[in-house]
Order: sequence, then structure tokens, then C-alpha cells
Amino acid sequence: MSAIAWQLLQIVLVVAVSPLITGWVRLVKSRLNGRIGASPFQPYRDIYRLLQKEAVVAHSASWIFRTAPYVTFGAVWLAACIVPAFTTNLFLAQAADLIALVALLGLARFWTALAGMDIGTSFGGLGASREMMIASLAEPAMLMVTFSLSLISGTTAPAQIIAFILSGGVGIEVSLGLALAALVMVAIAENGRIPIDNPATHLELTMVHEAMVLEYSGRHLALMEGAGMVRLTLFMALIGGLFAPWGMAQAGDGAVAVLVGLGAFLAKCFILATALGVFETSIAKMRVFRYADFLGGALLLGLLATIFLYVSEAV
Repeated sequence: MSAIAWQLLQIVLVVAVSPLITGWVRLVKSRLNGRIGASPFQPYRDIYRLLQKEAVVAHSASWIFRTAPYVTFGAVWLAACIVPAFTTNLFLAQAADLIALVALLGLARFWTALAGMDIGTSFGGLGASREMMIASLAEPAMLMVTFSLSLISGTTAPAQIIAFILSGGVGIEVSLGLALAALVMVAIAENGRIPIDNPATHLELTMVHEAMVLEYSGRHLALMEGAGMVRLTLFMALIGGLFAPWGMAQAGDGAVAVLVGLGAFLAKCFILATALGVFETSIAKMRVFRYADFLGGALLLGLLATIFLYVSEAV
């Protein structure tokens, strides 16, 4: 019963805290740019305002355009629920898998790109083509990171990988450092952050994600924006859980350990959100033709991590 209770808590937690993390990143960027900035709670107000508005749909839109926000948000939400955030004692932990996680994110991306092309506008097609180009390199890099972690722990289940690391079975590994760097680069691309994409821009020549959701409004736009916020929290939980799992509660621990895990999870998220704000302020956006170089580097780092593990095991 405790596993079910903690799973329900995580289902609510990832949705409840995601807008706050996004708002914190925006606040950090504003302060570093010399502006006061909006409150970190502003995304909650934005989502609530959008939910109150009527969804305006073009006459040329098919059922795909109307269904995509629900499928996208549902897939990202499910992916965030199977990644242990504050405890490994989750009801879905036995069914959770990093390869399934990549598949869920790919499903959300597919429906978002499909919706971008469904209306028939040039912006939607442009954003969808760029998104698929990014996915063609980001997903293999993510899979290489998964293979590296599975070679170390013997499993692709996030809860079991975290338990293996917490048990002290892993020392200082060069492969883990390479996998971490690759995962961070993939997270930047998956979330459309600088230098790959700028979530605050609406310039035609630079839009990727914004171009695909440009025709959405009302509750549909709220779901798309919410999916992006949950995706950012998902990757922060993934990085903090797999590479810095300290403080996370395990199966058999009591409520006190879970509370400690909750505090550790929130602390990791806000540390990573602050680091993201500092990073985005200190770097410029890449040109589109350099995306392949950036994500190719992530794929190479993931491949090197796997090769080093094979070599070290052979020796």
C-alpha cells in the first residue's frame, strides 16, 4: 500500500511543482539580465488563464490537431511518473524502464510534430522538420546513455539502477561522467533550451517547439505548455536520481526517509534550475545547421561511455 501511496504522491507532485521550476528558471535569467522579472509562481497564473479561455481551432484542423495536446501531455506525464523522484518504492517501478521512457518521449514528440503539420502552415512544417532532425540524434544519444547505465548496474529499470548506486556498487567511473555529460546535452535539446532553442522567442527563423504549437490556444495551449514544464522536471529528476541519488528513500524506509527524499528532490531541482538559468544567460543560441554538431557530440560521449565500460570489463 505504501508503494501505491508514494506513486500517487509523485503523480501529483510532478504536475504541481513543474510550473514553479519553470518560473524559477525564468526568474534567475531575469535577475542575471538586470531585470526584476516575474514571480516564480507566474506560470501557475498563465496555465490557469489559458484554461479559462476557449480553444480556437482552424477549419482545416483534423482530429489529430485536437487530440495531440492530450496525448502529448499524457505521455510526458506518464514518463515523469515512472522515474523515481524521491523514493524507489513506487507502484510503477517494476514496469518502469529507461527504454520505455525514451519511447514515451518519442511518442509525445511524434504527436506534437504531427499536430504542427496538420494545420498546413509553413511555421508548423518548419518546426516539425527541425524537431525530427533533433530527435534523430537525441534519441540515439539517450539510448547510449541507457546502455552505459545498464552495463554498470545490469538493468535498465531506473529504480534498480538507483538502488545499485546507493548500495555502493559504483565508484568513480569515467564512463558515468561521459554519460552524465551526454544526458545533460540531450536534456537541453529535448526541452528546447538555449543553445538549441529559445523558449521565449517567436522569431520565424529560430523557432522549433514554438513553431509547432503556434496555432494552439486555450486549454490546448495550456496542455502543451504544461507538457513542456513536466518534461523539464522529468529530466531534472532523471539526472538527479541516476547520477546524484543521495537522500532518496528506498523500499522499506519509513515516512521520515520519504520526507527527506522529498526535500532532496526539491533541492536538486532548484539547484539544476539555477544552473540552467546561469548557463542560458552565459551562452548564445546556435545556428540551425550546428544542431547536428551539438547532438553528435552527445551521441559520441554516450558511445565512448559504453566503449570504455566494455574495455574495462574485458581487462
